[in-house]
Amino acid sequence: MLDGTGTLQSTTMTLRKPVAEDGEAIWSLVQACKPLDENSMYCNLVQCDHFAGTCVVAEVEDQGVMGWVSGHVLPDDPSTLFVWQVAVSSEARGLGLGGKMLSHLVNRPGLSNVRRIKTTITKDNDASWALFRRFASRTGGELSHEPHYTKGDHFGGRHDTEHMVTIEMRGGLKKAA
Repeated sequence: MLDGTGTLQSTTMTLRKPVAEDGEAIWSLVQACKPLDENSMYCNLVQCDHFAGTCVVAEVEDQGVMGWVSGHVLPDDPSTLFVWQVAVSSEARGLGLGGKMLSHLVNRPGLSNVRRIKTTITKDNDASWALFRRFASRTGGELSHEPHYTKGDHFGGRHDTEHMVTIEMRGGLKKAA
C-alpha cells in the first residue's frame, strides 16, 4: 500500500511469471522508468507470452505491477541467461526489488542449467551497475565487462556504448538471496 509520500509501505508483493494480460501494465511501467528503452506494447506482450519462463513480474495486490525483469536463455548457449531489462516503479525503489526479482528468476527449476548472467549497461547507468554488482557479490559470482555494442559501430552515434556485463557463477546460481 502507498503511504502519503507515494512510497510502498509494508505489503505483500508477489513475484511470478508474467501472463499475456500483463503486457500493457509492463509496457506502462517501462515507459515510466526512464531511461529504459521503450519497446512496443506488442514486444512486451510477446515477452509475457513466449518468454514467461525467463521473465519476472513483481505485483502488489491492489497496486498492480511494480517490477519487471525480462530475459531469455541464449539460443546457442543454454547455460547463459541474458537479462534484457529490469524495471522498478518509483514507488518500489530502495527495497532491493531488482535483486529479489533476479534471485527469483535464477532459482526457477527451468533455469537449473544457467551458469552465467549477461546483460548490457551504459557506463552512466549507476543504478544498473549497482544492482548487478550487488547481485554478483551476494551470489559469489565474478563480474566482468567490456564494450560490446558501441556508439559508433552499432548505434550510428545516437546511443551510448553498451558494455556486456557477465556474471560467472561458481557452482551455479541457486540460492541467490
